[in-house]
Amino acid sequence: MAAVAHLNGVPGDSRPAGSHPGRRPIRLAVVDDDPLVRAGLRILVGGSPDIEVVAEAADGAQAVSVAHAHWPDVILMDVRMPRVDGLAATREIRSRPGAPEIIVLTTFNADEYVLDALRGGACGFLLKDTPPLEILAAVRTVAAGAAILSPSVVRQLIDHVADPVAGSRRARAREQLAALTDREREVAVLVGQGHSNAEIAARLGMGVPTVKGHVSRLLDKLGSNNRVQIALLVHDAELP
Repeated sequence: MAAVAHLNGVPGDSRPAGSHPGRRPIRLAVVDDDPLVRAGLRILVGGSPDIEVVAEAADGAQAVSVAHAHWPDVILMDVRMPRVDGLAATREIRSRPGAPEIIVLTTFNADEYVLDALRGGACGFLLKDTPPLEILAAVRTVAAGAAILSPSVVRQLIDHVADPVAGSRRARAREQLAALTDREREVAVLVGQGHSNAEIAARLGMGVPTVKGHVSRLLDKLGSNNRVQIALLVHDAELP
């Protein structure tokens, strides 16, 4: 499970003072319609002093309420749930300032809902049979501002998910990327290839702070809220 790269903090973060990762245990919310899954995740996290489960939810509607009531840093979000599914909940939660990072949970790595969840703002996904230590590592990774989905996995999903509007999606992606400067486009392509800020800096002969600035501008210009969405846009446009 590879980390794509680091992100800047979310502008306009309205979380309570002192609620950022590193100052106290990572606040985790668990969303799954299976109470046994929720119980298992709570037990797993219970043995880790740097992560605490602050809330649980059984469907997407509850997840939205939990996100605003408990200010988690990270949400483990099941995809397929009754009433409101994880996809709709992810879009709703991530559309607001100061939103928690979301890792979607799925049974199959080619689940048709996963790609839509990533487009909706999730920072990655975990299979439900992921080893416990990897789940904890993933929570720590996204709480620190990084993604847990490599572009190679994005490409795998795109290859396995039928998309009847691929042509129009490609055209829209290319139109969005056309607004970038040449340098921003270079950085976007390297983000899409899974390179970290340090690797991009070395390839393009610039400082890491400069790369971070370019990535921040990319997020603003492209209307993206994480690097996974930049990577998806690059792949939609079928750039190298």
